[in-house]
Amino acid sequence: MEWEWALWFLLVIVSLLALEAYALRHPDRMNTLSETVSSLGERFPLSIFIIGVGVGILSYHFWAAP
Repeated sequence: MEWEWALWFLLVIVSLLALEAYALRHPDRMNTLSETVSSLGERFPLSIFIIGVGVGILSYHFWAAP
């Protein structure tokens, strides 16, 4: 069952890399991830904090919890 999660994680990484590469090649058609996060933070400043809390909860859940 562990190889399915590893495959899923690899597919997520590859798809994010593909989207970022496309955005860098065609800046007029698509924003990069950093531009998207920046514009989200401009429109809704609390979103950066909420994302940080979510990442912190997941970090604790996966690495610190017994």
